[in-house]
Amino acid sequence: MNQLLTQTLGLPRQQKIGILAGLIIFLLVIGYFYVYLPGDDKVTKLGEEITGVRGDRDKKKALSANLPKLQKEAQEWDAKLKAAMAQLPNRKEIPDLLSSLSTKAREAGLEILLFRPRAENFQEFYAEIPVDIVVRGGFFNAVTFFDEVGKLNRLVNIDNIDLKNPKVGGDQVALEISTLATTYRFLDEAERKTVAEEKAKAAAKK
Repeated sequence: MNQLLTQTLGLPRQQKIGILAGLIIFLLVIGYFYVYLPGDDKVTKLGEEITGVRGDRDKKKALSANLPKLQKEAQEWDAKLKAAMAQLPNRKEIPDLLSSLSTKAREAGLEILLFRPRAENFQEFYAEIPVDIVVRGGFFNAVTFFDEVGKLNRLVNIDNIDLKNPKVGGDQVALEISTLATTYRFLDEAERKTVAEEKAKAAAKK
């Protein structure tokens, strides 16, 4: 790898620029086709699944007082509900999730220039939590970071990847990479009620 980089750095300036442009295009392709995680559509589907599973589970529990078979089925529905809800953390788990994102960026060898959560955007049963992220590092460091984000068991949507200010230093090209990472959390009953009331008031004003 070092020999290849040495040979690359020894190339004429025009060829270096061509190689750098190719790397940037490749990173954009990685971001769109590989790193990009389904956002609103998957959250909506997951929410419907949670609602349906929760209803079926509660029905099973109501009928399972003295029926071992139904008790077993109720336990299975509990497991399915936990698996679905594991992808949508509650309010208390959000700081840990955001911390894990910044940790993974550092572990990938990236310098964090900006990590700023925006205000939550409330939907019917979940809240979107956008986070502006700007990091600096090598091409492969960025790919490693995006790959690790894709392996998280939480829903995290990577969007608006922007690369700029490439600088050749030593044996690698350092890039400034900005992106919008959006994660989600499940609203509790009180929050869902508040959202419904606000929507009703807004509809009444129209």
